[in-house]
Amino acid sequence: MMSGKLITVDDFEQHAKRFLKKSVFDYYRSGSENQETLADNVAAFSRWRLYPRVLRDVSVTDLSTTILGQKVSMPICVGATAMQRMAHPEGEVATVRACRSMGTGMMLSSWATSSIEEVAEAAAGSPCWMQLYIYKDRNLTKSLVQRAERMGYKGIFLTVDTPYLGRRLDDVRNKFQLPPHLRMKNFETEDLAFSSKKGYGDNSGLAVYVSQAIDASIKWDDIEWLKGLTSLPIVAKGILRADDAKEAVRRGVSGILVSNHGARQLDGVPATIDVLQEIVAAVEGKVEVYLDGGVRKGTDVLKALALGARAVFIGRPVLWGLAYQGEDGVKEVLDILREEFKLAMALTGCCSVNEIGKSLVRESRFSSKM
Repeated sequence: MMSGKLITVDDFEQHAKRFLKKSVFDYYRSGSENQETLADNVAAFSRWRLYPRVLRDVSVTDLSTTILGQKVSMPICVGATAMQRMAHPEGEVATVRACRSMGTGMMLSSWATSSIEEVAEAAAGSPCWMQLYIYKDRNLTKSLVQRAERMGYKGIFLTVDTPYLGRRLDDVRNKFQLPPHLRMKNFETEDLAFSSKKGYGDNSGLAVYVSQAIDASIKWDDIEWLKGLTSLPIVAKGILRADDAKEAVRRGVSGILVSNHGARQLDGVPATIDVLQEIVAAVEGKVEVYLDGGVRKGTDVLKALALGARAVFIGRPVLWGLAYQGEDGVKEVLDILREEFKLAMALTGCCSVNEIGKSLVRESRFSSKM
């Protein structure tokens, strides 16, 4: 246990490193291969400098916005992270309760250790979105979508960057699999619930699971197939290129989440903040654009919004909050980010999120003197 109050997201991560079982912490924290993108997701925010406006009345600030038409108290939402009951016994249910009390929304992972129904009931009407993988069993995929729609979820975030799982070396070394008392709660069979007792050899168990269960043949036509299953808006999660963004819009998505999967898929891809502008430009205001990856401070949120994101989604910080104190820990993390963002808004002369624009940021260009 750390001494003193935890006052930054990094403090919560350091606590989690001491508290969680090594294989669990490694699973949550790690990126793929050499983890170059993992480090750059965070570092890239420092390449953007803030240019504040002064002498503006910021005595009252409004942080609220909307996501797919749903009002949230701030442009900081909770992204999908799998298997949250490894961090705390109440897992995703604790997370959604924290979101409800903070007035923001949560994206539920298909690989949650709480069910679609349990999370919806705990949300009690606060915005929830469903993250979706397309399984080889299309009827199973269809049932996940229909269950989410029936339980009042407000959108489907389709993960488009995971035909196979990225090579996460820590998970290979740890032969990662779910602790025996847990299962992915949205699936019936042991194999699909990632709770098989047979083991997964010398690889990451999750990599084996993905190769066996997830459809690697998915293509652009499958967005239209998915739209045929539901009236919910579809968001493409995992876009890093302008041409892919344009194609996603052409196929009828309602939003794009600029994401490199928390640097857990292909190592060496750009930090999300560095490609945000070109994707915002490519969609020409036709759909909402969000960002995840590396958001650790309120100023990160401000920079993302200044570069065109409507909101950010946070992943690992929520897990660290869960590991610290369940629902209350997640609330603390969200409150820290909210207060940091509110201060950053005020100190850049913004009373509302609508006043955050490109003039507030410039990219730093460092030249070597060697």
